[in-house]
Amino acid sequence: MTKSKKADFRPDDFVVYPAHGVGKIVSIEEQEIAGMSMELFVIAFEKDKMTLRVPTHKATEIGMRALSEPDVVNQAMKTLKGKAKVKKAMWSRRAQEYEQKINSGDLIAIAEVVRDLHRTDDQREQSYSERQLYEAALERLTREIAAVSSVDEDTAQKQIDEVLVSRAAAA
Repeated sequence: MTKSKKADFRPDDFVVYPAHGVGKIVSIEEQEIAGMSMELFVIAFEKDKMTLRVPTHKATEIGMRALSEPDVVNQAMKTLKGKAKVKKAMWSRRAQEYEQKINSGDLIAIAEVVRDLHRTDDQREQSYSERQLYEAALERLTREIAAVSSVDEDTAQKQIDEVLVSRAAAA
């Protein structure tokens, strides 16, 4: 089982780690942990200045995946154009759901959070926790779109902003 799973990812591949977003596999190394030899993916998250070591046999189990296909990115952009679906539940409950979507690593779910929490200038101010969730989701979405489209994050950010602004103009 480990051999087939390991073949999915190689050094220099960009991957999505659910709890941290887009990272780059720097190497695959052997390390002895608690007397057992383990093979680990070494993943660098440049923007966060963080390095993560993930056991190769656990990678897919924890939700690590390759970057989304371009059609998934297009689907995410379509999701952004949709009408915000804000439930009438208490904020703590909604915040928990948004957090789960962000940490799922699912690009469409992350796009839903961005769509639902996006505010135009004429709308009421966001609370601190809304803003935090919105920015976390936006950052994940931007990084993955940038990596998939082979553009820098500023360009990806502009593409997302254009979609959100056009949605607001159409409303």
